[in-house]
This record gives sequence, structure tokens and C-alpha cells, in this order.
Amino acid sequence: MRILVAMSGGVDSSVAALQLQRQGHELVAVFMRNGVAGKTAGEKSCCSASDARDAAVVADRLGIAFYAVDYEQEFGALMDHFAAEYRRGRTPNPCVLCNQHLKFGHLFRLAQDVGADGVATGHYARVVDGALRTARDRQKDQTYYLFGIDREALRRTHFPLGELTKAEVRCLANAAGLVTAEKAESMEICFVTSGDYRDVVRARGGSGLPGRFVDAAGRELGRHDGVDGFTIGQRKGLPALGAPHYVAAIDARAGDVTLVPRDGLDRTVLFASGVRWLVPPPALGHEWSVQIKVRARHAPAAARLTVTGPDTVRAEFPTAVAAITPGQAAVFYDEDLVLGGGWIDGSG
Repeated sequence: MRILVAMSGGVDSSVAALQLQRQGHELVAVFMRNGVAGKTAGEKSCCSASDARDAAVVADRLGIAFYAVDYEQEFGALMDHFAAEYRRGRTPNPCVLCNQHLKFGHLFRLAQDVGADGVATGHYARVVDGALRTARDRQKDQTYYLFGIDREALRRTHFPLGELTKAEVRCLANAAGLVTAEKAESMEICFVTSGDYRDVVRARGGSGLPGRFVDAAGRELGRHDGVDGFTIGQRKGLPALGAPHYVAAIDARAGDVTLVPRDGLDRTVLFASGVRWLVPPPALGHEWSVQIKVRARHAPAAARLTVTGPDTVRAEFPTAVAAITPGQAAVFYDEDLVLGGGWIDGSG
């Protein structure tokens, strides 16, 4: 097949292209420019000029066509949403939206333009008979970020690293003499070049409302400069209260940030909207036993999921889960099968 492969200039996407080529596919490589550059040499985007160069060098070594495509406008809209969510007292996850709208949205349209049969990336995940399943390397599994892919698009999506471990990926890259073989991983949000997400928030519309730190009873504990500086579960940057406290709630309209001891973060109920299903959509009122991840590095927790509307669900956990955060994704699993996911609105 002819496959459009997204290459970021890292080792994972490099080996994804290598594996597909060895399987006999014809490849067209694409680097997505986000239009973001750091203000100093120490500030770097993972979609930087050096990354574009590395991707081009790998494509040249493999002898495949390579294009750098400008997505500055699309990334700008993603950044605007990111900033607006923080000002609303929510904690966004732009990587999920990037996959949903750009990598598995715009790139599929580009694939059609170049006559490609599908799209491939270096994500650690598997597609089996049109269903999304977790990667063999569970420590590297990235299905949390992929629930927003259109169900029909999965049949034309390729994840060549799904059966590999990270160590195996680096060995393959070294054996093939790829320049990215020992390249360090990029763990940060690609458009937060300074390392402080608040720089993006304040550059795109200003900071959130300043206000009070309060306890669970509403008593004032101190003042803060803006709600955009906080997220549920945060411990650093809070007033000294004699014992560890954490952010439990953010009221963006009043400017109140509620602080509690550690056990005050525990919740047993989750509400989510904007749900997208990667399995046949269940009927209203349907209940089932699932496992749910409430953030990328969270171990899936057992829950009873109830469908409450066309794109809404309620989940109840038999064992309390800490720091369920509005704005983050909740992704539903049945063992290694990804059922779907949505955006957390609240908890109880």
C-alpha cells in the first residue's frame, strides 16, 4: 500500500517508517510544522527546525518522499483552546485533540490528496480487526491519547510499534544507522517551549482571574494571582499551612482555589461529556464494568460505567480515585480493548 507516515524527527516515528518500508509499503513522509519557536536557544519545540532536519535525514536514508507541511493556523487554534481551558479552571490535554483533529484528521485528508491508503504514526498502540488495543509494552502504551480517532479511520491507521518495546525500537534504529537512534524523548507539550504552560496562557488572552485560596468550608487561606496557575491535585506553589495541602477544586468565576489535605482529593464518581466510542455505541442507560484511566499516567481503575446521554456518561468507582480533573480525558477500557473516552466535567 501507499501509506502517509507522520515523522516528528524522533526515534519512534523513524522506526515506524523503517518497519513499514520493510513490509513492502510505499511511503510518503510528512513533518507537521506547528509554527512555534522558542525565544532563546534553551527554548525548544518538539517540532523545531532541528527535528524537521532529523526527519528529512531519516527519510533520505530510507529513500522515501518527504514533505514539511505548515499547520501553524491549526496549532494556533489548539493553543487558543488550551489557554481558554486554563482560564476556565480546567486542565486541558492538547495531545488528545492534536491526534483527533490533526494527525488523524487533517493528515487523512492529505493522505487522500496524495493517493495514500492510510496513515501511520510512531504511537505505541495496536489496531486489531479495526479495534484499538493497548500496546504490548504497557509502560509505553499511548492509547489514552488516541480515543478521539474516528472509528472508521482506525481501519486505515497503522501503528508499526504496537508489538515492540522501546528498547527494541532503539535497537532497530541503531542497526539501520538512523540518526535518531539515541535521540532523547520529548515529554513536554510541543508548543510550550519555555517549560511553563502559563506563558502560553498569558500570551493568548491573558491570565485567569486572581482570587483566594480557601479551605473546604470556604474560609480564606491566602491570595493568588490567577486561577490559570493551578490544577487539581497540585501541591507546589501553595501557601504554607503547616501540613501538606492540595488543590481540590477551582472556581474560575469567583477566583477561588480550594485546598484540602491529601484524603480530600478522593472521589468515587466521575461525569464526562464529549464521549466518542470506538466500539458500537451503547444504548442510553446501558451499564457495564470497565476500567478507566483519568490521566495519561494513571493505572486503569475498575468502574461501573452508565451511558446517560448521546455523548455523556457517569462512572462509579468501588475504590476512590484521587484528583479526577475537569478538562482531562477519561478513557474506557475492557482489558486491552479501548472502548472510547470523553472529557471530564466533574466528580463527586
